[in-house]
Amino acid sequence: MNSATVRNLLVRGMLAGLTAGVLALIVAYFLGEPNVDGAIGFEEAHAPAHEHEVELVSRGLQSTAGLATGVLVYGVAFGGIAALAYCFALGRVGRLTPRATALLLSGCALLAVYVVPFLKYPANPPSVGEPDTIGKRTTLYFLMMLLSVLLAIAATLLGKRLAPRLGTWYATVVAVAAFALVIGLAYALLPVINEVPQNFPATLLWRFRLSALAIQITLWGGFGLAFGELAERLLAPKPATAAPGTAVAASD
Repeated sequence: MNSATVRNLLVRGMLAGLTAGVLALIVAYFLGEPNVDGAIGFEEAHAPAHEHEVELVSRGLQSTAGLATGVLVYGVAFGGIAALAYCFALGRVGRLTPRATALLLSGCALLAVYVVPFLKYPANPPSVGEPDTIGKRTTLYFLMMLLSVLLAIAATLLGKRLAPRLGTWYATVVAVAAFALVIGLAYALLPVINEVPQNFPATLLWRFRLSALAIQITLWGGFGLAFGELAERLLAPKPATAAPGTAVAASD
């Protein structure tokens, strides 16, 4: 793959990331923000009167322009990074079309980057979590994410090495089982964090976590579909078909 192709894929990845970001923004605004408002309302209702602070940025600005800026910038950035990973993965994960490779990469990235860490350390709304432990919680979350990504890469390499001897199907089963086993050990060994207030509404917490998961699924799924289509048109363009009148004229 030459530098011009990589550059074209990078641009298309950023455009696909922007498109996916717009879709994720819609989901975040209509599904996520109401739960954030509910959590903020709970926090304000249970905070002592002297602890109420003046907002530097209004809640209305946070839930509109602030949310849009954060999601769209993140979408463009992660789209560029994913496009570079796609350039490396293309042709190395089996005989897949560019579109299928993009969908496979997006699905695996969603699993390794978000779902696996999410199952150990799920997202929490405002008012959940002690301020003194934010550094510890952040470190553990990114440690789980890094471990998941490295293990996913190791499982992929393991599957490729076993494929000549076991066949693609059994090599994939062994690689997935090894990944699940080591991730399970990490779940068991890493510290458990449970700082949900005793009287926090369980349904609000559940809806917030589901909406956070829905945002990520929309982001990665939208990117996979959009980038897959753009990559397919670049790397495997369909041959141009001549108009019927032109074909007749050429034969004459």
